Amino acid sequence: MQYKGFTGNVQFDADEMLFYGRVLGLKKAIIAYEGKTVDELVKDFQTGVDDYLDMCAEEGIEPEKPFKGTFNIRIEPALHERLVVNAMNEGVTLNAYIKSALEKAVDSHSRSSS
Repeated sequence: MQYKGFTGNVQFDADEMLFYGRVLGLKKAIIAYEGKTVDELVKDFQTGVDDYLDMCAEEGIEPEKPFKGTFNIRIEPALHERLVVNAMNEGVTLNAYIKSALEKAVDSHSRSSS
């Protein structure tokens, strides 16, 4: 689910007959929601996001931005070296090379999941 730049997941508890989830990509804040129906779930998700944004405004703090577009990854030095060499051979930066590789991997996964 998407709302005001926030992405939420959806899970289902068959014992409780309840949909639930939380906003993804936040490190400090937790925005959780639930509902017995899809409409209740969506409404609670949107209310949770709105409440979070209202609280941030009232307290004068900047809301967390999920998925800022940067992340760190730990890899072996040998793999790091191979990535740099491949990027240089293609005439692109390491960042551009990795971005392209990740896009291909995600696109490939999306096609195989459909």
